[in-house]
Amino acid sequence: MQSNTFGKTLRYLRNEKGITEEELGQILGYSNQTISFWEIGRREPDLDTIVKIAKFFDVTSDFLLGLKEF
Repeated sequence: MQSNTFGKTLRYLRNEKGITEEELGQILGYSNQTISFWEIGRREPDLDTIVKIAKFFDVTSDFLLGLKEF
């Protein structure tokens, strides 16, 4: 995830769904700061969280990681 494809994709999906970083954080059980760090590439979620995010947005983990187009 060095090019921060995950962060860009997460921000895109979050904006498409019309929710804030804070709202997504509440849904996933993380702070809005953690969501922000993921989106800007300062941190990366663990595998279980990636799966949780993929299920929430109804996309594949491959899509989230930039391995497959939607």
